[in-house]
Amino acid sequence: MLPYKYKIPGIILVLAGIVLAIIYFSSNIRFELPVLAVVSSYMETKYFATFKTNFVDESILLLLLGGFSLWVFSREKSDTDEIREIRIEALKRAILSDLAFLLFSILFIYGSAFIALVVANLVLPFILYLAYYYFLKFRR
Repeated sequence: MLPYKYKIPGIILVLAGIVLAIIYFSSNIRFELPVLAVVSSYMETKYFATFKTNFVDESILLLLLGGFSLWVFSREKSDTDEIREIRIEALKRAILSDLAFLLFSILFIYGSAFIALVVANLVLPFILYLAYYYFLKFRR
């Protein structure tokens, strides 16, 4: 576990990712940047290719993943045995809920909506974990 001091920067990164996502989807901002792709598959499949892309969507995911990782893996101010048990229970529930969500998605959602759910599933386990964690923590 990371020290408690990483929790606040994690929350700030998550909020920055959410704000950037709202701005991106409402105004369709563009930030072209040359990138190296190990595999790129648009019109044709290329390996180890460089090309320009709108880097805003990658920035959103980097902010969210980095922020959620810092937030979830940071200790509380006072970590007790009870908090550790709550963490384990929240993790179990988050994994099972995410698995159920993925199984439902595989069986009943197709096409570009499925791809969108796969991308959303990058942060969904963190969101589920935090929801269960704070629910269990405040319930006790």
